[in-house]
Amino acid sequence: MVKLEKLNFETKKQQYNFIATKMTALVSTESDFIANMANGAALLWNILKDINWSGFYLWNEDNKELVLAPFCGMPACTRLKDGKGVCNAAVIARETVVVKNVHEFPGHIACDSASNSEIVVPMIKDGKIIGVLDIDAPIFERFDDEDKAGLEKFVSILLKYSEI
Repeated sequence: MVKLEKLNFETKKQQYNFIATKMTALVSTESDFIANMANGAALLWNILKDINWSGFYLWNEDNKELVLAPFCGMPACTRLKDGKGVCNAAVIARETVVVKNVHEFPGHIACDSASNSEIVVPMIKDGKIIGVLDIDAPIFERFDDEDKAGLEKFVSILLKYSEI
């Protein structure tokens, strides 16, 4: 069996089409949100190159904070509070945030000092913030508009099949 990280794609579009197909197969017969996030984080971790963290934070409306959820990578910050950081910026803006250099992002929360760029996709269902998909990379300018589109589609598949 071919390990997912050994797959080579000619374009990012091919890579994200593959991710969308695999994610649909993983979650279309499972409605548990936690299980689907866990498989999703692992799928991205194994396919995306040049990343050092992939995972989720869930929005706690009562405490107005993001709380760590399933992920792959080094241990992470458990709670992201006070509206700071890239993840909270995506929640506030209700749109994907791509940061080419996290060291230049005001209020950046450094969970892993090896991270240099980041993309955060908010998870919104029925107009309500559920949480975010967060991916970090050790290289600068790792993420672009193709990543944004592919990861937004990934999140839409996750939310479509999960009971929240």
